[in-house]
Amino acid sequence: MIEIINNWLIEQNVGAAYLPYARSWVGAALIFILCGISYYISKHQLLVMIQKIVSHSRNTWDDLLLEHKVFNRIALLTPFLFLWFLTPHLVEAESVLGHFFLTFAKIAISFQVARSIGALLNVIKSSYKRTATEKYLPLNSSIQVIKLIVYIVASILSISYVLGKSPFYLLSGLGALTAVLLLVFQDTIKGLVASIQISANKMVAPGDWIELPTYGADGDVLEIGLNTVKVKNFDNTITTVPTYALISGSFRNWRGMMQSGGRRIKRSIIIDITSVKFYQKDEIDDLSKIKLLTQYLVDKTAEINQDRNALGLAPDDLRNSRQLTNIGTFRAYIAAYLAQHPKVHSEMTCMVRQLASTDSGIPLELYCFSNDQNWVNYEGIQADIFDHIFAMAPLFGIRIFQHPTGNDWRNLNAKD
Repeated sequence: MIEIINNWLIEQNVGAAYLPYARSWVGAALIFILCGISYYISKHQLLVMIQKIVSHSRNTWDDLLLEHKVFNRIALLTPFLFLWFLTPHLVEAESVLGHFFLTFAKIAISFQVARSIGALLNVIKSSYKRTATEKYLPLNSSIQVIKLIVYIVASILSISYVLGKSPFYLLSGLGALTAVLLLVFQDTIKGLVASIQISANKMVAPGDWIELPTYGADGDVLEIGLNTVKVKNFDNTITTVPTYALISGSFRNWRGMMQSGGRRIKRSIIIDITSVKFYQKDEIDDLSKIKLLTQYLVDKTAEINQDRNALGLAPDDLRNSRQLTNIGTFRAYIAAYLAQHPKVHSEMTCMVRQLASTDSGIPLELYCFSNDQNWVNYEGIQADIFDHIFAMAPLFGIRIFQHPTGNDWRNLNAKD
């Protein structure tokens, strides 16, 4: 072809002094035209036909090939392959232009092959996410490592093409740069080790709800990468956490709660100590009308009478005998109320306990689990329970403690 171009230029009366330059430029023009035609055919004809075939296919994996643009990246190889193939036939390979075209074609092919392999790896990752039942395999990190290796190989090949040296010559020199490479890729190495440990110990998986206060992360894990873990917070912001931080520090994973079927309710109400008292008989008779307390009062009254008889005390000797208190009865009512509540998990711990008194009063802590883990529903269940408890407290002669407000001071001044 070079000879044909040379003869044609001679026929066009091109001077001998300009003949090498004209031959090179004509050859370069033909190369660009043929490469452009090949790219047009592969991009706008062949690729369109492939897309039609895939769209009518019943398989789903080939849709992923289109989604991740595997065919697009392979199609872009066509003009570079034509450039590599046509250059020796249309331009002298020993010339500066021929050497530049060949070097550029080899470098472009190397990186385009790397991009195509990266797209195929993305297809594997997406296909795995759709069908996998095991969430703890470090596939994302492994794929990122493979991509890194592929691009490093492409870079080494490209440098070898530019320098005209064998790739093995460059690889032999990397041994002396081991310390530098370890320094440059230390985060990548630490991230790879961390992702393997996370997977082996099943510490975190995509979809888990985790808390890392140090990094301001509180939400669902979106992706565990080689260097970072993406967490979607409940305010829809995204927090990026170093992968290594998950094994070098502490964090809270709520997976166990989600798998248990219950979500803990642990909240206290503060009882004003001055409202604690013994019940009189008429008050006990009045409380007996509450169905949740009927059996409790019968059993407790019988127990108190039995203890009084054992001690030989008179029925009206209230100072030396046991008596029912309003705070104890209130605690028993709350426990009975939680036990029959349809939204409280019946097979998990449920209790009402009295904590150590403070300068604000006596804390009564509710410790139970809701059977609905949805955040919105959980907050609603918790609020309904405490709404009821606050409303029932006056029936037991119980005052819920709160610090005086402006309205309290106004009422006090009005009485004065």
